Amino acid sequence: MKKTVIFGALTVAGLAAGAAGAATLDDVKARGKLNCGVTTGLAGFAAPNANGEWEGFDVAVCRAVAAAVLGDKNAVEFVPTTGKTRFTALASGEIDFLARNTTWTFSRDTDLKFDFIGVNYYDGQGFMVPKALGVSSAKDLDGATVCIQTGTTTELNLADFFRKNNISYEPVPVETNAEGQQQYLAGACDTYTTDASGLAATRATFETPGDHVLLPEIISKEPLGPLVRHGDNEWGDITRWVLNALIAAEELGITSANIEEMTGNTNNPEIARLLGTEGTLGEMIGLDNEWAKRAIMAEGNYGEIFAKNIGEETPIGLARGLNAQWTDGGLLYAPPVR
Repeated sequence: MKKTVIFGALTVAGLAAGAAGAATLDDVKARGKLNCGVTTGLAGFAAPNANGEWEGFDVAVCRAVAAAVLGDKNAVEFVPTTGKTRFTALASGEIDFLARNTTWTFSRDTDLKFDFIGVNYYDGQGFMVPKALGVSSAKDLDGATVCIQTGTTTELNLADFFRKNNISYEPVPVETNAEGQQQYLAGACDTYTTDASGLAATRATFETPGDHVLLPEIISKEPLGPLVRHGDNEWGDITRWVLNALIAAEELGITSANIEEMTGNTNNPEIARLLGTEGTLGEMIGLDNEWAKRAIMAEGNYGEIFAKNIGEETPIGLARGLNAQWTDGGLLYAPPVR
């Protein structure tokens, strides 16, 4: 659901260099919609609901950007992408913005000519196994068959882990999370490995989630975040500060429920600047002064988005952990809004 092995890097980088020549903001405004790359389907993060409408944690970021730029959170065309196709779609200009549980790495940021605009979920790679397998540690998986998505650095992390622990495995390649889930449930592999959040999301869709366990080992750092092409700094600034606005809003106590009341009725200068009643922040990024207000109103602040889609009260059941605000011992930290 995330990371790519850098094959075809020169092709992707070449496409990105060409596509970045156009001003993405102008293209999005002229088109009247944001083309947003998402996963092919992962519960809680990005998946169509029963009515065919996309929803989820990553989808909410797309809608916030659309609201800020176009004034309509529904002015989004969601483009499903796989681990192999996502970077070509962004580099070629097929999509304007990739919000697809993608890990920020050195090579993606530099060699592939992309810019990560921040981290919206701090994660790590884990393992899921059937409880009946009787395994309590990933170090007990010597000789196991492992379902793993192709075109991802999950493969590299997996190889490193087994090599370091002097154990062996047999990979079972899959293209999408749906295929990985199907193969795992069919018994084609002993374990499925991907981001721990993705495993929790996948397990939540099982008929009997309790028959499957997530092993305690987290074998990598996976800072997941949206990204854009190199070379269009204005678009990078807009999308980066939309994400920062969602994070800052939670810290400042601004919610989708109280935002109207707080607009123009606050003694906090940072809230006033963020909601556009003071200063000219919108002008600095080519938007009007209510860009952040619309972004927050779209799906709520970061905390609201987390709680609604993947939080402890949802079937996904994820605790905030590292994704708590810095004031609560987490890593979330928006730069000052001034």
